[in-house]
Amino acid sequence: MTIKKRGGLGGKGLEAIFGADVEKVLDDIQNSSLDVPGRRELIIDISEIRPNPYQPRKDFDPDALNELAESIKLHGIFTPLLVRKGVNGYDLIAGERRLRAARIVGLPTVPCICVDFTDEQMMEISILENVQREDLNSIEEAQAYDSLIKKLDYTQEKLAERVGKSREYCANIMRLLKLPAEVQQMIIDKKLTSGHARPLLGLKTEEDMLDVAQHIYNEKLTVRQVETLVKSFYEQEEQPEKKKKPKEEKTVWVKDVEQRMRDKLGTKVDVGKKSINISFTDTDDLNRILEILGCLEESI
Repeated sequence: MTIKKRGGLGGKGLEAIFGADVEKVLDDIQNSSLDVPGRRELIIDISEIRPNPYQPRKDFDPDALNELAESIKLHGIFTPLLVRKGVNGYDLIAGERRLRAARIVGLPTVPCICVDFTDEQMMEISILENVQREDLNSIEEAQAYDSLIKKLDYTQEKLAERVGKSREYCANIMRLLKLPAEVQQMIIDKKLTSGHARPLLGLKTEEDMLDVAQHIYNEKLTVRQVETLVKSFYEQEEQPEKKKKPKEEKTVWVKDVEQRMRDKLGTKVDVGKKSINISFTDTDDLNRILEILGCLEESI
């Protein structure tokens, strides 16, 4: 998806607008202590508000939504939703839970604060708000970081600084996106933790990852047990195959002796280093060979 620039906030850089604490920025916008061009307070028909296309959070706890809906039903919405004017209606920037809960209650309108955010600013504030509030599961968090890097040209250093995490933490969480989709879903469904899933990245095939992930879930393994299990896969792969000793090549003389004995005895003969093996099929065949060799006892 290509992000098109829109006017707003005087062309200031994102850091200059949002600083390090997005929640404080949202509070400042709501109480008018931050000078944001185009800021205005409105009551908007709920049908005119579209969900935020950059919302990283996909999983909303239905019980928590219903609880919020009951609170809104009794007391109304205390904190206005943050929106921007779109081509048709309004785009939601922040307040997805409040919007969903208001729809559950059946509110016709909601209080909003409208600001002129660019797509980049809208995307960043949506992601950082969720990350800083720790509202995202590990996969959503990884996808959010990946979006900031790919769509806003963040470096890993800048990403770590903006989300308030170490670079190592960001790199490790993003590696979860290399897992098969089925394993990622197990993390979303809370069948696995990111700690359980991360060692699976050491396995060579997606099939192995899926099999081990299901085994972890079925057996309720600890993270330490998973690490030990995956390590055993490494050890099996690293064990060198036992090399068979190369067969010593027989000399021309030995091969000639074998052939002459085969011709004489009419059976397979193998001349080894210090042995001769003569094959026979049954007792009659053995007696035949013994007779040729002059080893058969004459009957009295």
